[in-house]
Amino acid sequence: MIRRFAITFLCLCALGLSLTITGLAQNAPPPAPASPPAPADQAQPARGGRGGGRGNPTPPCGSAVTGKNMAPTSRCFEMRTYTVRAEGPGDINLLHARFRDVTTRLFVKHGMQLVGFWQPVAQPDTLVYMLAYKDNAARDASWAAFNTDPEWVEARTKMNVGVGVVSVFLNAADYSPIK
Repeated sequence: MIRRFAITFLCLCALGLSLTITGLAQNAPPPAPASPPAPADQAQPARGGRGGGRGNPTPPCGSAVTGKNMAPTSRCFEMRTYTVRAEGPGDINLLHARFRDVTTRLFVKHGMQLVGFWQPVAQPDTLVYMLAYKDNAARDASWAAFNTDPEWVEARTKMNVGVGVVSVFLNAADYSPIK
């Protein structure tokens, strides 16, 4: 898991993206509802997709988060890593087809800004992509609308792919060319 994150981070750096991480990814279930939300600098479970924002709220990100080395005008970036489960259903080619044919168009329809999509060369069963939002509230509203879109519900059913999802929230560094 840490190796996968390091490879993804190195790929993004090689593309000229310089971002400050506001949370480390993990595949742990969300804590019990009685627990206080995790601070923004701690690991966050993946949200969006079928989860629909259940669990802890999205950590603060975007221009509302200030700190040393963070751009005060940063958008809220979310790097999502999908790893196709060996037991299925579906495969990486079906996942790419679903993104190519349906998902990316619906992301734009629901206010998500597409930053990029990557296929790690050493992990052929993995898709990494990055989205940007004004802030965490805009992110949650976009995912809520996306998850209930009838076209998405149909595509998800017809092009079903079993994936593990890791989501990392980021703010741009103050010297980053992309904010």
